[in-house]
Amino acid sequence: MVIHALLAASLAVTSLPATTSQAKIDCARVKCLALTFDDGPGATTPAVLKALKQAGAKATFFLVGKQVEQRPEIAAQVVAQGHAIGNHTYSHASLPTLLDNQILDELKTTQEAVQQATGRTPTLFRPPYGHTDDRVLGLAYQVDLAQVLWTGTTLDWKLRDAEKIKAAVLRLAKRNGVILMHDTVPATAKAMPGIVKELKKRGYHLVTVPTLLGGKGPEPGESYP
Repeated sequence: MVIHALLAASLAVTSLPATTSQAKIDCARVKCLALTFDDGPGATTPAVLKALKQAGAKATFFLVGKQVEQRPEIAAQVVAQGHAIGNHTYSHASLPTLLDNQILDELKTTQEAVQQATGRTPTLFRPPYGHTDDRVLGLAYQVDLAQVLWTGTTLDWKLRDAEKIKAAVLRLAKRNGVILMHDTVPATAKAMPGIVKELKKRGYHLVTVPTLLGGKGPEPGESYP
């Protein structure tokens, strides 16, 4: 665990230039789009990261705590490349079905796992399946987390076809949009080079959710969009 912490600290330093370049993007002036990925880190996450890096694109990864514990080096790589990270619970549970203490445990345990692996503590979370309510938001506030949903989902886990996933992204793309994908779906990883190439061709700046919001929220306990 000490080695993981040292690795995370080292990688976090290397991510600073990428983060700085994102800070120069003003989404009030240019056409921005946030690609987001759930359920990782997984075996195909490095392929997604490679495609994003080659395109100079940034994204937001909502990490599952259990997966972070299994692949801490990949979680650290996400941060090292300047991407934003979020909490996607520890076991990918439907939060409204749980008791308060269970929800808090899902969120807090993931916060600790991500911090240990990456040196960063998430300020964003995404409820699995999009299942949420006012009680969940209130408990997220206690853990200093803001909720991020989406403007469009590719249903890539269901499509499982690179061309269909690419078509879904292009159909859903709009200025200031937040698109949901999964870096654990092999077909999504395969589709990424074509996706980012076409989006950039259409004039989109591919940014993290924090960059999209211009550093103005959401605040803990609030939901976006």
